[in-house]
Amino acid sequence: MEMDIESMYKLVTDKLQNWLNDFVEMLPNLVAALLIVIAFYFISKFAGRTVNKMLNKVGVHGSLSRFIQNLIQLSVMIFGVFIALGVLDLDKTVTSLLAGVGVIGLALGFAFQDTAANFVAGVFLAFKSPFKLDDVVQTGDVMGKVMHVSMRATEIQTFQGTLVIVPNKDVFQNAIYNYTKSGKRRVDLTCGISYGDDLDKVKEVSKRAMLSISTILPDEGIGFFYNGFGDSSINFVLTAWSSSVKQGDYLEAQSDMIVALKKAFDTNDIMIPFPIRTLDFGIRGGSPLAPEMVQVVKDQMG
Repeated sequence: MEMDIESMYKLVTDKLQNWLNDFVEMLPNLVAALLIVIAFYFISKFAGRTVNKMLNKVGVHGSLSRFIQNLIQLSVMIFGVFIALGVLDLDKTVTSLLAGVGVIGLALGFAFQDTAANFVAGVFLAFKSPFKLDDVVQTGDVMGKVMHVSMRATEIQTFQGTLVIVPNKDVFQNAIYNYTKSGKRRVDLTCGISYGDDLDKVKEVSKRAMLSISTILPDEGIGFFYNGFGDSSINFVLTAWSSSVKQGDYLEAQSDMIVALKKAFDTNDIMIPFPIRTLDFGIRGGSPLAPEMVQVVKDQMG
């Protein structure tokens, strides 16, 4: 029994001694590998900051520049770890890690197809820069001010105060209306006048009334176009340019145009007609009613 214990003790001590000898032999390589990892950590930080500064100088979007910075830092660190593993003679481990990374990447690609699509769309949007923060835009059914743009989604605050998070894939695939880039917005005001009014006079009075409004740009010109015959009116559209792209200023300019047009029409005896329905019982349009029919209509109307 004592021999078995002595044999086991000797076996354990020999194994520990071998491990200690191997550790001592590997110690220079371990120190070298650790120094390599530390060196590549600082190199990755320096490379990331340098690339970020360069991208900011050329006007690359902030989200994209940060992503590229992180990607470069991660790539440099992975490269450093592989070199350190090579110093430790762990080439088979490196090969296994590369194979594992490939398999994991393939699986994640299938699992997160929508995320990848949003990311790729975010990269294209960042390079193309169709809008920036605080721009008034419309994409799909969402219209409002751009609050934040990331590599996955775009946050738009509607004019009702609702924050809508739109996936970049949807933004990229839909038309983007940017109301801020031009620095002005056109107000289209539709109205109608009675068939008995002078059309040339209406046009002159309408355009002159717009020139007194401070919230529109008179130098951009006032547009006036008749566009149809209605049931009780001749319809037209009046166009002017708001002096600001902000939604509040746009609505104020629209309100000022309505007030100015109504006052001008009242002053110049121009009528905006109510809906009118004419009852004609004659075979030929415009034939007068017989007296007995007139009495019947009066009786029916009470």
